[in-house]
Amino acid sequence: MNVKQLLTYTGIIAAVLAWLFIAISIIVNPWFVFTKNAFSDLGGPYATDPWIYNYGLIITSMFVDLYSINLLLISRNKVEDFASAFVLIAGLFLALIGIYHEGTRPHVFVSTWFFTQMDLALITWGIGSLMAKDKRLGLFSLLLGIIAPSIALIIPWPSAATEEAYGIAVIDLWVAVMTYLEIKHMIK
Repeated sequence: MNVKQLLTYTGIIAAVLAWLFIAISIIVNPWFVFTKNAFSDLGGPYATDPWIYNYGLIITSMFVDLYSINLLLISRNKVEDFASAFVLIAGLFLALIGIYHEGTRPHVFVSTWFFTQMDLALITWGIGSLMAKDKRLGLFSLLLGIIAPSIALIIPWPSAATEEAYGIAVIDLWVAVMTYLEIKHMIK
């Protein structure tokens, strides 16, 4: 497997790692209630072994940033190039969530901007795909980047963790579709 092939899978690796670190953190913090807490509580001052969650986010962010490089390599125009930069920035904000954990002043800002940067990446990739005459991927990415956050704002979520899980699932869906299409293209 060469470096490019490895980069293809870094988005999926990031998704798996994120859920793995969340699950491990929940296991060592049995007080955590999905419908009452925020995932960030797992990295806050009242958590048992908050380093698992915080370092987990930092490790995961490295794979998000590697995935942004993969996106840059497969991009078909400058707009998709720009979308890959949003993913890179989102990865940096994911690391900042682990650094500025729950209970620190910048936490809410860096958490919000992680999701915002990913939404911007989806919208921008969608526009770039439409410019590349890839209507299906373009509409999928564009609509996912617009409709998913709109839904997140409308639904009265029972907890921050439920809303965060929804946002993560949306990102994971996009990454899975992108990875599937890239592998399909590589096989041809």
